[in-house]
Amino acid sequence: MEHSCHKCGQSVEDGVPFCAHCRAPQIRVALPEPAGSAAGGNISSDGLPAFSVDVPSVPGTLSSPALSTGIAWPRALRACAVAALISIVVMSLRLFFPLVTALGAGFLAVIFYHRRNPATRLDARSGAQLGAVTGLFSSAVFAILSAMVFAVLHAGGQVRQQMLEALQQVASRSNDPQMQTALELLKNPEGLAAKLMLGAVGFFLIAVAAGSIAGALTGTALGRRNRL
Repeated sequence: MEHSCHKCGQSVEDGVPFCAHCRAPQIRVALPEPAGSAAGGNISSDGLPAFSVDVPSVPGTLSSPALSTGIAWPRALRACAVAALISIVVMSLRLFFPLVTALGAGFLAVIFYHRRNPATRLDARSGAQLGAVTGLFSSAVFAILSAMVFAVLHAGGQVRQQMLEALQQVASRSNDPQMQTALELLKNPEGLAAKLMLGAVGFFLIAVAAGSIAGALTGTALGRRNRL
């Protein structure tokens, strides 16, 4: 089939991109017509083949908040700090072992953050990040408390003497070897400093590793539940 060139009027076969006489382009793009106009198929107003550039809408497209995967750190830091304080209090009361406390802190951090940011899609990576930050907070608080205890005991004076007398009385009535060890450490400030430093480093490693593992598992579980 043939059609007339829109520029020179000569006959041009369909599918030929340019007119052989005037080199005018023969394939033109039709822009979307406003609503209410008559449908003209795929032929432009001058009779040339046309291609529509309309972009079809995809039903059910998710909105931008639903696809948010980044962590809002100002809110995340608050959630991690609360979880870390809870873990320190629980560990100070000796309700659970430090490892269990660190695992619980990572779990609580992800739960607290998810409740305040339900539109965020969590996964193993984001959960591990939240758990690791919680472990850092917990170890920092533990290190500060240890430094305060060492400063009070190393300064000497009446406070240290009263603590030594109290521990001596308790140790005399108890056969617990931990009491004897604590008494010896209080009598030797250098040994106490080394003990506190080793304890702070050990707790840091446990808190960060356990918090990351618990956070990754919790983030994975919440991510799978949101996809269902």
